[in-house]
Amino acid sequence: MQKIFHPAHTRGSADFGWLKANYSFSFANYFNPNRLQFGALRVLNDDTIDGGMGFGTHPHQNMEIITIPLAGALQHKDSMGNEGIIHEGEVQVMSAGTGVEHSEFNGSKTEKANTLQIWVFTETENVTPRYDQKKFSSEERHNKLLPVVTPKNDNDGNALWVHQQTYFNLGNIDAGKKIVYQVHQKNHGVYIFLISGEIKIEGETLQKRDALGVWEINEIEIEVNEDARILLMEVPME
Repeated sequence: MQKIFHPAHTRGSADFGWLKANYSFSFANYFNPNRLQFGALRVLNDDTIDGGMGFGTHPHQNMEIITIPLAGALQHKDSMGNEGIIHEGEVQVMSAGTGVEHSEFNGSKTEKANTLQIWVFTETENVTPRYDQKKFSSEERHNKLLPVVTPKNDNDGNALWVHQQTYFNLGNIDAGKKIVYQVHQKNHGVYIFLISGEIKIEGETLQKRDALGVWEINEIEIEVNEDARILLMEVPME
């Protein structure tokens, strides 16, 4: 087993006034040669956006982009003709493929929005761009890790899918519970990002916004010390 611990305070950060950003991996003006990616996981940005503000139209290509609002909502518009609002409790996926342009703005003019934007390297380049979003209730996520994103070839219709052998899971786990997660493939690693609460994994105690990457394992056990919101991402390491 191999592991790497990323305490919340070691993340890169930026303050643009309207945007407060924390970067788990090198992004924009933050560069850390030891924090380029975790396997196929390239970007994990924790953004707080002021009311009425956001990211103007910009392009993406050959990347799987997953957006998870943690508080508030995000207004999305793209060159494929998709337009709408993503609320807390929903997950959005966008396969950029041959190229897509989109904009993202806070869905409220007055309240702040907090979102996670995640990029995963694609398995298949130059696909036709696609977009999808889905709501996952808190009841579905209670005391278990609920699959919210899976590979296209391993999708049962209940989760969103992308062009990569990656599995995203969200869980709201009560204190005192233990959760065991089975890794799908031998060459995969797991990156656990703790949204809130306190958990213990492989001898490491994680608190709010801490993260732990683990690989060369078949399963991991998560002990929950305080009620926890967990994002678990399984990705290819090669």
